[in-house]
Amino acid sequence: MKIAIIGFGQIGKTLAGKLSAAGHQVRVAASRDPETIAAEAAELGAQAFTAAQAVDGVDVVILSTPLTAVPSLAATVASLPASTVVIDTSNYYPFRDGAIGALDGGVPESVWVSEQLGRPVIKAWNAVLSYTLAHHGKPEGADDRLAVPIAGDDPAGKDLVGQLVNATGFDPVDAGPLSQSWRQQPGNPAYCTELSVQALRAALAAADAAQAGSRRDAILANLMSRRPPPTHAEIVATNRAMSAA
Repeated sequence: MKIAIIGFGQIGKTLAGKLSAAGHQVRVAASRDPETIAAEAAELGAQAFTAAQAVDGVDVVILSTPLTAVPSLAATVASLPASTVVIDTSNYYPFRDGAIGALDGGVPESVWVSEQLGRPVIKAWNAVLSYTLAHHGKPEGADDRLAVPIAGDDPAGKDLVGQLVNATGFDPVDAGPLSQSWRQQPGNPAYCTELSVQALRAALAAADAAQAGSRRDAILANLMSRRPPPTHAEIVATNRAMSAA
């Protein structure tokens, strides 16, 4: 497949490397000049372009940008055909993104993203830490393989995204329509807790919309207050304990 990744942070870079290694043609774009990321992109098996160039003629567009950058991408994706699958990997953190009234009022994050872009999206890879994505993928069929939730309204699109999730080393789990994507948002038991398929399904079912925002903020405050900074294992353990409290 031809894949464009908009955003060149840790998630974007890791996806670029994994999907290139799986045989896909990957283009990447960042907010800065493509020349500044060209060498690193090439090391990952990808090519660097502007955002407008990257999305031209691709099958899939992966948005791996801060949530606040999403509205500015509406013009970039406006000309894409309906068959192009757009994947949203973002998460809402008010301390970083500023308060967004609709999200504070309970609109699921990816529903808001879809509204800003004016087209459907599928939510995936948001509920996995960058370290997990980079280092904890396993071959298909491995007994201890971790799972990644996928939410969206297009069954064929979700199947395609599931293939890509599988290619990155994780079992895809259908998390329902986009309206239910809040179940994989920060502060819920499915978010960054490194679960198997069965455990992830149970975690999605146990999500609590009324408590998720306060749990998200409490988890973040806990992790940011620690000295020295928490290890990856400690971050996962804290998410597990505090999202289920």
